[in-house]
Amino acid sequence: MNLKDFIRSIPDYPKKGILFRDITTLIKDEKAFSETIDRIIERSEKTKFDKIAAIESRGFVFASAVSYILKKPFIMFRKKDKLPSDVHSVDFELEYGKATIEVHKDSINKGDSILIIDDLIATGGTADAAAKLVEISEGKVAGFIFVINLFDLNGSDGLIKKGYSVENLIEFPGH
Repeated sequence: MNLKDFIRSIPDYPKKGILFRDITTLIKDEKAFSETIDRIIERSEKTKFDKIAAIESRGFVFASAVSYILKKPFIMFRKKDKLPSDVHSVDFELEYGKATIEVHKDSINKGDSILIIDDLIATGGTADAAAKLVEISEGKVAGFIFVINLFDLNGSDGLIKKGYSVENLIEFPGH
């Protein structure tokens, strides 16, 4: 199955000049969604990890399914002020703005190995911030798995240069 066939491209969203890769067309197809989860699980078998983390919000769709199937704890990296208890926070730059993500301080224990799953990597700012949250929490990043890599925006390359393991299911140009 070619998962690329299930990704819709929307020009000038969320702002002019951005070509948005929409995963809603993939997740609404039960066979494509199941195939995606199976491929993430297959890629995750290359890595030893204790917990699965995902980045708000589309990463939750994939990571929660993988977490359930693999019987691993699930950690949410959320936007600023969305978590009710004590948090670690990291500010970062997006391709189209600035943002902050947070994690509960009690989500990651010292030495926990965390696999981070997200729907897409573009410039890598969000993924790098997620790695920082793991490290601030005294955990270690086991690796990243992305459904989509926008290869010409070099986010995956940046993570690899920092020593992280990166897996992508499909690739598109970013523009």
